[in-house]
Amino acid sequence: MQFLPLILLVVLFYFMLIRPQMKRNREHRDMLGKLVKGDEIVTSGGIAGKIADIGEAYLAVEVADNVLIKIQKASVASVLPKGTLKTL
Repeated sequence: MQFLPLILLVVLFYFMLIRPQMKRNREHRDMLGKLVKGDEIVTSGGIAGKIADIGEAYLAVEVADNVLIKIQKASVASVLPKGTLKTL
């Protein structure tokens, strides 16, 4: 009986912290797997651009006309709807 609060704490910790983090990681990994050339993205640093080329671990992102930067795939924070960059 004295271990019951400890067991409840571990179960609560799992459902409140570990499980949601695993779900976010899975969603991010799925998003990175679905990236295609021409997608408009925002990086974790706040840089918005259009994917010009996709490599194994890096992306070439066009941030302005004829300006390409290389970023790691893992730094992509979100994919924007098509045409969003024109309105920014």
